[in-house]
Parts: sequence; C-alpha cells; structure tokens
Amino acid sequence: MGSYFLRLLLSVFVLLIKVSVLGLNSPSESSYVKCKEREKQALLNFKLSVEDYYGMLFTWRDDNRDCCKWEGIECNNETGHIEKLDLRGSTSHYLSGSINITSLVDLQNLEYLDLSYNICLGCQIPASIGSFQSLRYLNLSQLIFIGTIPYELGDLSKLECLDLKSNDLHGEVPSQLGNLSQLKYLDLSNNRLAHAIPSQLGSLSHLRYLDLSGNQLSHSIPSELGNLSHLRYLHLSGNSLSGALPFQVGNLPLLHSLRLDGRNGLNLKDEKWLTSLSSLTTLSLYSFSYLDFSHPWLQIISDHLPNLRELTLVRCGLSDHHLSSLFPSQSNISTSLSILYLSDNILTSSTFQSLSNYSSNLQELHLSGNNIVLSSPPYPNFPSLVLLDLSSNNLTQASIFQGNLNFSTKLQVLMLSECGLTDKSFLVSSAYIKNSHSLVTLHLSNNLLKSSVVFHWLCNFSANIQCLSLHYTLLEGPIPDAVGNVMKSLEVLGIGSNKLKGDIPASLGSICTLKTLYLNSNSLSGKISSFIQNTSRCNNPALEVLDLSNNLIIGEIPESIGLLHQLQFLFLEENYLEGDINELHLTNLSQLLKLDLSDNSLSLKFATTWIPPFQLLSLGLASCKLGPSFPSWLQSQNQLSFLDISDAGIHDFVPDWFWNKLQFISRINMSYNRLKGVIPNLTMKYVNYGPEAIILNSNQFEGVIPTFLSHAGTLDLSRNKFSDLNTLLCRNRVIKDMHTLDLSNNQIMGQMPECWEHLSSLVHRYSC
Repeated sequence: MGSYFLRLLLSVFVLLIKVSVLGLNSPSESSYVKCKEREKQALLNFKLSVEDYYGMLFTWRDDNRDCCKWEGIECNNETGHIEKLDLRGSTSHYLSGSINITSLVDLQNLEYLDLSYNICLGCQIPASIGSFQSLRYLNLSQLIFIGTIPYELGDLSKLECLDLKSNDLHGEVPSQLGNLSQLKYLDLSNNRLAHAIPSQLGSLSHLRYLDLSGNQLSHSIPSELGNLSHLRYLHLSGNSLSGALPFQVGNLPLLHSLRLDGRNGLNLKDEKWLTSLSSLTTLSLYSFSYLDFSHPWLQIISDHLPNLRELTLVRCGLSDHHLSSLFPSQSNISTSLSILYLSDNILTSSTFQSLSNYSSNLQELHLSGNNIVLSSPPYPNFPSLVLLDLSSNNLTQASIFQGNLNFSTKLQVLMLSECGLTDKSFLVSSAYIKNSHSLVTLHLSNNLLKSSVVFHWLCNFSANIQCLSLHYTLLEGPIPDAVGNVMKSLEVLGIGSNKLKGDIPASLGSICTLKTLYLNSNSLSGKISSFIQNTSRCNNPALEVLDLSNNLIIGEIPESIGLLHQLQFLFLEENYLEGDINELHLTNLSQLLKLDLSDNSLSLKFATTWIPPFQLLSLGLASCKLGPSFPSWLQSQNQLSFLDISDAGIHDFVPDWFWNKLQFISRINMSYNRLKGVIPNLTMKYVNYGPEAIILNSNQFEGVIPTFLSHAGTLDLSRNKFSDLNTLLCRNRVIKDMHTLDLSNNQIMGQMPECWEHLSSLVHRYSC
C-alpha cells in the first residue's frame, strides 16, 4: 500500500506525456506518414545488439516496411518521426545482451524511452545519452547497469522524468542533473551512489518526486532542497547521511511523503520544522533512537499532521507510555491513519490492546520485534485491519488460535513468524473453530511446531489461504493429503527446512493455482511422478517455482515434467534421482531461469545440435553425467551468472567460445573433470569487478595461466598441469580483489617471481 502514491504519480507522468506529447494528432486528423528510413535502420541496428528470446521485437523486420507499426513504437502522424520507444520488460519476457542505446542516436525526435526491466549485464549508460535532446521521459531502471551516471544526462533540457533505480550505479550523483530545469520526477534509488547529495538539485524548481534511498550517500542534506517548493515526495532512507536536517525542509508545504533514516547520525532534534508539513500523508522515521525522550515529537505528529495515512517509527526506542502522546483522546490522526509501523521498539501487550481504541481505521499494523506477550483472549478488535504483523514477539503461552481469531473480520495477512508458538496453540476442537473466509496469507515460520495438528487446524480454519509459510518449524511426519484436497486456493506453499517424511502428496499437484512450492531440506522420500502427473488435471498448471532439493526422493524424473510449462525455478539437487534426462524433459520449459539437478545419479543426453528453449541465469549439474564431450548446448546460454558442472565426467578440450562467457559468470565450478589443453589468454571485459570464484581444480589444464583469470576473488587451479604463472602474476599489476589463490600440485618450477608482492589483497595463498 505504501507504494500506491508512487504508482499513481508515475501513471500521471506517463499519461501526461502520452496525451500532451504523443497524441496531438489522430489518424483521422491528418494523412498518415510512414516512418523515416534512417530511423528504421537505427531500430534495426539496435535490434542487432540485443538477444530477443521472447519475441518482443518480432515485428521489427526489414520486410515490414513501416516501423511506426512495429511493437513498442509510436510516431508523429504528421512528420513520421519516432517519438516513443517502449520496450519495458518483465519477469516473463525481456531483452538481454548489450542493449546498445548509442545505436538509437538518429532518433532525434524521441520523447519517450523506456527500456526498464530488461537484462543488460555489464552495460553502462553511454555518454551519448545526452544526444537525445527531445527526451521528456527516460526510464532505464532495473537494467543492471554498472558504472557511473554520465554527466551528459544534464544536457537533456526537456527531460521531465528520469528513472534509474535498482541498477549497480556507483560514484557521485552528477551535479549536472541540476541543469534539468523541467524535471518533475527523479528516482536514483537502490544503487551504490556515494558522496554528498549535490546542492544543485535544489534548482530543480519543478521537481515533485525525489528518491535517493538505498544508496551510500553521506555528509549532510543540502539546505537547497528546501527550495523545491513543488516537491511532494522526498525519500532519503537507507543512506549514511549525517548532520542536522535543514530547517528549510519545513518550507515544503506540498510535501506528501517523507522518509528519513537516522542510523548514521542524521539529527532531527529540532522538531519545529515538522509543524509546517501539514500535507504529509506518509512519514517514515527509521532508527532515531533519541525520539523516545522527545514527547513534543509525537505530539507534533498528532497535532499538526491531520492527513497522515502512513506512519513509520521503527527502531526509535518507543515504549508504551509514548503512545499516549501520539494518540491523545481527541486527535485527527486517529481517523486518518491506516498504516502504522512500530516494529523493533520496546512496546508491550498494553500498546497492542490500546491501539484498537486509538485508531479504528487501521488497515496495516506492524509490531514485529517488540515485547508483546499474549496470554489469553479476549484480544483487541480492529474493525478495518487487513494486515497484522506480530512476528518476533513472545507468544509462547498464547491461546491466540482459540475461538475465532477475531482481530478483524477483514484480516487478510497474519504474520506470526518466530513467536515461540507450539502445537498446543492449535489444539482446538473443530467445534470451536469459526472458519475465516478473509485470511489469505499466514506466516508461521521459525516456530516450535512438530505434529501435523497445524495442518488439520488450517484445513478447518481457512480453506481460502493463498500463501502459507511454515519454514523452520520442526514439523515431523508426513504431509497430510488434506492439504492438497482442501486448500485449493494455495498459490505459495513453503514448508522447507523441517523434518517431514513420507511421499510428496500427489494431491498437491492438483492445486491448479499453486505457483510456488518449497519442500526443500526435509526427509521426504518416494517418487515425484505422481505429483507431476497430477498436474495434468489442470488445464494450465501455474507452478513457477518448484524446490524439492535436499530430500530422499528416488526414481526417475518423468518426461511429464514438461507439463509445468510455466516453471522458472526448478531445484531437485541433493536427492537420489536416477536415469536419463533428454530434450523431451525440457522442450516445453521455455520460461526456465534457474535449474539445479546436482548431486543425483542423472545422465544428461542431448543431441549435439540441440538448442534449449530457455535462457538460464543459474545452472547446477554437479555430479551429473554430462560427458565425455563438453556440452555444446551451453553455447546458447548467454545469461548465466552461476554455473556448476563439477564432477560431470567431461573428458574434453574447453572450446574458446566458452571462455568468453566468463565475463558474465560470477561463480563457476568445473573441478574434478578431465578438462584438458591450454586456456587461451583472452582480453576480457568483466561485468562489475570480475567473478567471485573460478574453480578449475583437479583437471588436466596445462601451459601458461592466462591473465584474465586474475580478476576472480577466489581462483583455484590446483591439481592441474600448469607450468607458467608469470603471465598471471606479472602482466597484471592491478589485481585488487583476489583473496584466495590455490596453485598447488601443478608443474610450476623455479623461483617465485618478484611481482608476487603486489598481490596485497590475498588472504589465502597455497604453494605450488
């Protein structure tokens, strides 16, 4: 709910741009003009830079002459110039590859560019971005961009919306962004930006939304931000800001949402600035521990913020007596407030009881990590409550599941993880259980449950539950068939890391709504064929995540696993599975992103010409039989960041095309094979700062150790036939991040070269 205003604001910006910029002329008002040939070629050049495994650019073809009719393209009906390019991706379809923005520079009339939610591993925002002088909307969020933000963005004088959130951008926030005089929306959140917030942002007189949260920004907040008279959203939490909050922030009369973080010394001791922010609907103060002694703070919040809808006071040292200042008998906040976060304070059951009297309109109440102890009913009633979080409190003696669980007749989400709940909490006769039709999400993980009584209680209490979490609860025995037979609305079922035994109930396969199933790290046995086969009862099986890893499952993986055509994550490692895997098992799994079959007795037998229908991000096949030839089908996998094909019976040379993939892979393990030959000394441009680990030990590699391997954090080349390490150590004097290097049991002779000394980051060194 907290993101409602963000979504609303974005929708308004997009709508304004679509209506006022792109929709001035309808086809009925002017003769239709086809796109410009030069701009069409720019699009085709862009297409060459991407991998389009999901057909997002299917209509982008040279024989399809009018590019104005291509997917994601909008043109001006009078001039034929391209004005909008919308290629926003998602979890189910996205572009990948280099995504060459520079190839689009001929689109000089482009006003709207959205490439968000695609995958551009190792890409950087090019300096040429400053060439798009007509841009008003630019969204490059969640593209996994690395590097710095180019100062050339400051050249886009018409830009109204800039969204770069959730990338891997580092360095400074360019002061040149202060040149974007028309900017209304700026989101740089969830990157690794550091140093100070540039004071030049205070000159963005039209700015309405500013989100710099989730970075590493330091120093004080510039007072110039107080000049942003149109600002409605200011989010700065999750940084290392310090010093005093400028009193000028109180000069922002239109401010609706303010989020601040005091973990690193941000000072809010002068509370008077808050009295002017009467428009606030969201106030988030995280980790301001000294506020517990400042009663004026809470009284000002209550008296001067009549429109407050969401209030966060997490880790502020609040105790029960402070709540009387926040909720006096006559207070506007009691009627306006609907979302309240009071987690990680020192509140007790008294607060929980009294809150129902203070604010009758609460829809979300977060009280995790306090000192709340519930012993017996009656419990407080919150007539409007939709979400209640009491996780990490002491409910050991609670009889909270007796009676009707009547916190609210509208309650949909109940979070009780790590509360010390035991089987006795659920020992209630079905005659006294009133079925709940509203509850759809229940979190009971990290409790002390052992028997199946919780399953029987659930089946009686709420057959409408969609999300059930029971991880780490010490559950023993089999999973009752009733779970699959009764709870037909389940979408997420998590019972991992318990002591469950017996077969996987076939009835779980017939829950056609089930998207995520975690049964990992138990002692489940039997076969999975019945569970898989039962999914055929569903016209369109919804399962996207299946985790059965670390159990005692036996037998073969049936070809009918292809029925689960929506699967994205499939984890079957550390079982006792056997038999062959061929193309028929995987042909229909085009959505697959992560696959792990490690530590079974499986043989993968694919034709040398086979091209998988998926693009994996992670692949684990340790101890499976892949060899003796190196698996040629890996050549088509261009998005891998994790690969484990250790102990896979491969007795072959590693093709050159494979080594080029290391620029994207963060962890690779090919140990305990019989891989042989010389590793070519390639010039490698790594994503980020190089791989976390390259494990190649116990093979038959020989010759010179190439330089590009030196960028790994952990490099294990032991038990091979390497004879020369000078190239590795002496031709690269900038090794900064390697902490573990193992060259033992090779054929390296002579004295260690003097250049060894520059490896100052090494923590572990193993002799040759």
